[in-house]
Amino acid sequence: MTASRLLALVMVLLLPVQALAGPRDNRLSIDDLARRYLSPDALPPSFFTFSPDEFWLSPHDSYWIGFSDWVVGQQAAQSERVQNLGEWADRTLSGSEAAAPGNESYLRIGFATESEYGKLAQLKPEARFRLDVPTARKKYRLVVESTSDELIPLSERRRDRVLTEDQRTNTDPTGALRFLTALGDSINLNNDLGIRLRFPPDAFWRVRARGRWQLPQQWQMVLDQRLYYFHVSGWGERTALRFQRPLAGDWQFLSSAEAAWVHRDRNFELSQTVSLFKELNSRATLNPRIGVLGESNPNWRTTSLFADLTYRYRLYDNWLYGEVIPAVEFPRAYNFKDRASLILRIELFFSGTLHP
Repeated sequence: MTASRLLALVMVLLLPVQALAGPRDNRLSIDDLARRYLSPDALPPSFFTFSPDEFWLSPHDSYWIGFSDWVVGQQAAQSERVQNLGEWADRTLSGSEAAAPGNESYLRIGFATESEYGKLAQLKPEARFRLDVPTARKKYRLVVESTSDELIPLSERRRDRVLTEDQRTNTDPTGALRFLTALGDSINLNNDLGIRLRFPPDAFWRVRARGRWQLPQQWQMVLDQRLYYFHVSGWGERTALRFQRPLAGDWQFLSSAEAAWVHRDRNFELSQTVSLFKELNSRATLNPRIGVLGESNPNWRTTSLFADLTYRYRLYDNWLYGEVIPAVEFPRAYNFKDRASLILRIELFFSGTLHP
């Protein structure tokens, strides 16, 4: 801050004191003092970042200002539409005139570019959506998603953030009615019955049990068990075990082991990752990871080693984010030769949430 700006700030803080000083008849109002000391003619030229002859010019918004205002306006408008859609579906399913809190619907769009050895970066669009609607009875939810995790290979799920849209498996959107129950204080259970939104439709059923327990020494354990059956793809099973705890310096430690059985391929997919997480400030987070992937068919073996570092920054409000992700992978398919990449991503979230 320059000396002239600091002087102006001090004068503003002292205005009420000066206004009360002296005889009552000689007192000046705060408005009078502001005009005397803070008018453009009273401030020194060094206070301004432009020349005096530019002071009375009409403001001119740049193309960037106009574009950014348009983006902010679209986010507000589309978020309201997403929320209205969720409210409508909630009222329709529950038969109630009021929508229940907890609507977690969202639309996420973005652009990502990846640069690898001998490969030029290309900007590629990404889009995902979720319509997650609680009914007024709070035991049923309508869940419509752009992707189904059960049909995505485990190796892809564990490295999802370092992949662009064309590298991901297309699973078709799904729609399901979810029944929620609780098994004690620590375990939640839900059953889904739905279809893949394609032709011909693919009916499915899936059940998920998830529990969280507090252990000594600030450790937490999370067990996630899933079983599913798709009429076309067959059945499968997933088990994930996670341990986490806080570390010094506001870091969070997470160790995650996961196994997935794909009956159609008669194959176990395995993963083990260790990661750290830290909020650098109110806008930025840092997430380094290392991991190993494996499979059981044709024999138990390691298929890939990887490491990546995600720097995520909140660019605007709570819906515009940027990511920088340097990564390196050592896949068996390339004789464990290193394959480095750099992902740059911009994401916009359009969501509406009803608060209790």
